[in-house]
Amino acid sequence: MFDHIGLKVKNLDASLQFYQAALENLGYVLAVQGDGYAGFGPPEQPALWLYAATDTPAGTTHVAFRAADHKQVKGFHAAGLRAGGRDNGKPGLRTEYSPTYYGAFLIDPDGNNVEAVCPG
Repeated sequence: MFDHIGLKVKNLDASLQFYQAALENLGYVLAVQGDGYAGFGPPEQPALWLYAATDTPAGTTHVAFRAADHKQVKGFHAAGLRAGGRDNGKPGLRTEYSPTYYGAFLIDPDGNNVEAVCPG
């Protein structure tokens, strides 16, 4: 349904470090970077855009990335924590969503809720 998502961030360097670490395990890379912006996704197909904005309030956005399996979800969570993210839900089943929904949640440097999910 979505083509891309853009997030305004207070500290682009901190966000770059976090997203590079957290998304690497899911197969996403820093696809493009310029003065005050960066795009992540498959090579040459950025879909998550970060924009530097000093006047942005704390994040309230929820972004979920599809993972291929439980191992990727666990890797996303561990790498994101090492890169400065805060735990917002350890890897595990979320049966309140569906019997096979396996996900993990992190808070990024701007307060956004970022998830990796393997729905089946």
